[in-house]
Amino acid sequence: MGRLFGTDGVRGVANVDLTPELVFRLGRAAAHVLSTDAGTRFLLGRDTRLSGPMLEAALTAAVCSAGGTVLSCGILPTPAVAYLTRRVAASAGVVISASHNPIEDNGIKVFASDGYKLPDAVEDAIETVLDRHDLPRAVGREVGGAEVLSDAADIYVDHIASHVVGSLGGMRVVVDCAYGAACRVAAMLWERLGATVILINDEPDGARINVRCGSTNPEVLRQAVLQHGADAGFAHDGDADRVIAVDETGSIIDGDAIMGVCAMYLHTQGRLARRTVVATVMSNLGLELALRRAGIALERTKVGDRYVLERMREFGATVGGEQSGHIIFLDHATTG
Repeated sequence: MGRLFGTDGVRGVANVDLTPELVFRLGRAAAHVLSTDAGTRFLLGRDTRLSGPMLEAALTAAVCSAGGTVLSCGILPTPAVAYLTRRVAASAGVVISASHNPIEDNGIKVFASDGYKLPDAVEDAIETVLDRHDLPRAVGREVGGAEVLSDAADIYVDHIASHVVGSLGGMRVVVDCAYGAACRVAAMLWERLGATVILINDEPDGARINVRCGSTNPEVLRQAVLQHGADAGFAHDGDADRVIAVDETGSIIDGDAIMGVCAMYLHTQGRLARRTVVATVMSNLGLELALRRAGIALERTKVGDRYVLERMREFGATVGGEQSGHIIFLDHATTG
């Protein structure tokens, strides 16, 4: 059997590859490895996939079986789970999502208590104990429980809004939620910032998540921006850790362009750490040349936002990402 964890957690066709039984075993193993002297508390969020509640139930049962507590946030973007994990001092954060993948897929993505994705060594430790039958089981009053973190979305929106200077009053913004995890928080955030927000594909519909919409199909957003005469548009994927933009003319702005604009702005403010952007080998040469002309270096990694993040932390950079729309601002977040 190959390694269970891939570059972005454990993924597969829900109820075929990623079964409730596997998720239960994975949850018990993770609770064993990630427990602390302060106890075991897992913060849990998911996207809108139809298999999400099934896998959430299996993971919740596993953590409770190990004597831990689950803090359920419901449907929430991946970056929100990473932030909240650190904010509430949870032992770990878990996202049940397969990001931009088809509706039949799902996945388990685990964050450490600091809000960063687990390093390979910790994932290996979880896999090592996955099939052990002697892991402790709570009995009687030791059995864990589940709680609902009802204000999870509000806390996250407050956090994002706190970093915005000024108001977006007068702006018309279109947001494509891809029928996924951005469905609730997108409206909350843009309205908080003062913009007039026009939502599309904003129903929490796991039967249509990522289907002909979102960041993998920005033409839908482009048409909506032009139709509504909007100033800008933003398209997310199913778990809302990617964004592709559209400007007022209908031009599609990919992750490379977003990184370039943000890095150049920060550089003029003297706030671009190491005067460096970290991207992958997939980023185009135009980005590298434009950054170089602005006095900014481009560090490249292999494909995968976890590799971008690792290089950012090693190098001391604070801006990085992928052409596909994973954008990481390490001063404010631990993931895209």
